[in-house]
Amino acid sequence: MNIAIGSDHAGYFAKETLKSYLEEKGYTVEDLGCFSEESVHYPVYGKAVAQAVSQGQAEKGILICGTGIGMSIVANKIPGIRAALCHDAFTAKASREHNDANILVMGARVLTPEQMKLILEVWLDSQFAGGRHSQRLEMIKELDDCRR
Repeated sequence: MNIAIGSDHAGYFAKETLKSYLEEKGYTVEDLGCFSEESVHYPVYGKAVAQAVSQGQAEKGILICGTGIGMSIVANKIPGIRAALCHDAFTAKASREHNDANILVMGARVLTPEQMKLILEVWLDSQFAGGRHSQRLEMIKELDDCRR
């Protein structure tokens, strides 16, 4: 699986940690920045990852900023993106099973690296449940059509 990953300066260390973790697990990881702890504007990196997923250059995406809120807002502006801000294994699993989230967002100032690894693992291992959730997903996709 090809995964695009990005962060702002607050999430840089966590991004580097998760990138290494994913590569050790055999995933192909495309790092779209940022590339240091120097202050940057998170919308640049949120947009880059969301566009990579939206355009099919990556199957899934991971975004990290201080709280995860800003990256979630940015990513969900891109049609076709269902970015989910997750704080634990339950929200990670539900975001995949119920919402077919294609971008995982986390807050580096909210979670430890170990918590982030667990959330990421659960998120990657979980699958969309379909069923009644498919109708809801179609309703969300209709909203994308309104933005185009």
